Amino acid sequence: MISHVFIGVTEFAPAFGFYAALMPELGLALKFSDPAKPWAGWMKPDSPRPLFLIGQPFAGEHAAGNGQMTALLAPSRDAVGRAHATALAHGATCEGAPGLRPEYHATYYGAYFRDLDGNKLCVCCHD
Repeated sequence: MISHVFIGVTEFAPAFGFYAALMPELGLALKFSDPAKPWAGWMKPDSPRPLFLIGQPFAGEHAAGNGQMTALLAPSRDAVGRAHATALAHGATCEGAPGLRPEYHATYYGAYFRDLDGNKLCVCCHD
């Protein structure tokens, strides 16, 4: 259903360092990085889509969207915890510690944080 998600970043180098540390915790591999453009993309190693992309906004305006959140699927609850800890260790701010969220469904396990630009992300496992 989704081809790709693009997250706007203000400064590519620190944002790339942040996401380069986070994505392996979710089993995602770097597909490309072009600092000259600047943008980068990650994917599941066995599938060309969907892509998770970061880069400077086309219009050059503020990077973070208000009211938007991207939820990334984690392979396990342990991966949710590792991803959240990795994000915080690389400058993210916590928006919700890892834990069950039974208000969504009985086995929803998620964590929330904002990246270096204030983009809100969720890492979740449905198992």
